[in-house]
Amino acid sequence: MHHFKYRDNVMFCEDVSIEEISAKVGTPFYLYSYATLKRHFQAFNAAFEDVPKLICFSAKANTSLAVLKIFADMGCGLDIVSGGELYRGLKAGFSPERIVYSGVGKRIDEIDYALETGILMFNVESHVELELINRRAADLQKRAPVAIRVNPNVDPKTHPYISTGLRKNKFGINTEAAIESYRMAGRLEHVDVIGIDCHIGSQITDTKPFEAALISLKTLINDLKQMGTDIKYLDMGGGLGITYADEMPPSLSEYAEAITQQLKGMDLQLILEPGRVLVGNAGIMITKVLYRKSGEVKNFVIVDAGMNDLLRPTLYNAFHAIEPVVNSKENLIVADVVGPICESSDFLAVDRNICDVESGDLLAVMSAGAYGYVMSSNYCSRPRVAEVMVKGDRFHVIKTRENYEDLVRGESLPPFFEA
Repeated sequence: MHHFKYRDNVMFCEDVSIEEISAKVGTPFYLYSYATLKRHFQAFNAAFEDVPKLICFSAKANTSLAVLKIFADMGCGLDIVSGGELYRGLKAGFSPERIVYSGVGKRIDEIDYALETGILMFNVESHVELELINRRAADLQKRAPVAIRVNPNVDPKTHPYISTGLRKNKFGINTEAAIESYRMAGRLEHVDVIGIDCHIGSQITDTKPFEAALISLKTLINDLKQMGTDIKYLDMGGGLGITYADEMPPSLSEYAEAITQQLKGMDLQLILEPGRVLVGNAGIMITKVLYRKSGEVKNFVIVDAGMNDLLRPTLYNAFHAIEPVVNSKENLIVADVVGPICESSDFLAVDRNICDVESGDLLAVMSAGAYGYVMSSNYCSRPRVAEVMVKGDRFHVIKTRENYEDLVRGESLPPFFEA
């Protein structure tokens, strides 16, 4: 479900040739399809049309203001994990009462910002955080709406770096301790307990982990009800996977069915926090071939995008399909697609069958709309790349490419260098 298609062997984003964009913008750059982003949200929303729900886009997947605004304009909520994401969300037009704040390391200034803004709720991850939120709410003369993030010890069968629901993970409070957490929250004078939260991981390609987590939560919710704590919101987090290579994630209808079947008879509003599934295949990264290099053991295609631009292959050994922007060559080679960073871990693909490219050819790194630009850095003093969005037959640079002056902006030399 995306709008990156070939026309006469040239890749287009919607109705704009990517060759044309590259000629005007330069490379590397991230490219997003407005139509794909909109369609993905509409499809996700429709899958849950029969249940009371609030869909909160997981901002950490992509915080481009233009991307955020598309979702805000369609009535989406927002899941944030920092004060910066709250700021971006408000700038993009999200209503505070549709924002939930997750994350294990909320600072005092971030808690205060969220309280003053009037967000829907905090997803609380520890007893000390709960006490701190209560104190800050008292000082600011506010009420703090909270949910407890429960760790159900469910294995999501995903990469260990993006598994979040096991006992060994840093997130949430284990199920056995959750009852005491709710008792504690009920005794706090400036906290309103309104929800229960759970997030078991990311890039999950089976419905069974979600079902297992829900079964555990249902038992806990019933126990809470018996002790007089009525829960209004059930936040199931996100985590539904997408196809990068040969993964077969469940369809949206299968995913929705698995969750809604477990919710029958429960008087709750469901909160969902999709991220990757909305933006992952709605964005790609365009890079240019700089050199071809043949070693004794391997062929290398050296491109102008590196691990600082797209970290996922290095960090997770993640697969991204790599396609030629101009698909006119029949011969294939086996090569590592690598960048200019001085690290052996700087690769976009290893031992990949790709077209027999030449210097100057453009390559499209697919499925790069999630955890792409947001994880980029200035490592090796490389300016961050541009971001571009296409709508129909028009494109716009939504984030200007950094220049060398941007690299030292905000830096200063201490006065003792002048002594």
